[in-house]
Amino acid sequence: MRGSGTSRPVPAWYWLVAAAALLFEAFGCFNYLAYVSISPERLATLPLDERVVVGATPPWITAAYAIAVWAGLFGAVLLLMRRRHAGLLLLVSLVAVVVQFGGVLLVPRLREILSPDTYTLPIVVVVIAYGFWHFARHAGKRGWLR
Repeated sequence: MRGSGTSRPVPAWYWLVAAAALLFEAFGCFNYLAYVSISPERLATLPLDERVVVGATPPWITAAYAIAVWAGLFGAVLLLMRRRHAGLLLLVSLVAVVVQFGGVLLVPRLREILSPDTYTLPIVVVVIAYGFWHFARHAGKRGWLR
């Protein structure tokens, strides 16, 4: 049996963080769709180093990318709906982000191609994904999610 259906009121900053999560995840989905829908003609216009990276990226990294952004987007939507499953989806997203960016370290060809300064953005994305998951856990513990 479920509870009475009531939940605790949320502070105003909750909505700001939930909206920021939605924007961040939507931007990730946009980037993912741009990445997977690149035409051969468009690919040919990219600088050589970017073409090499696209060619060296194995399908499992692209699959982790898809899981990361779509689970994150649905998790952010659930945050806005104040649903407790937001935390689970944001955890799935976080794990997929770690797999995706960890793959760069595991695939020898990608390690050879990418310079050390390209690791900054992945680290920032992992930290942000962790922050949104941690926020959802906090919201659940506070009774803000139902």
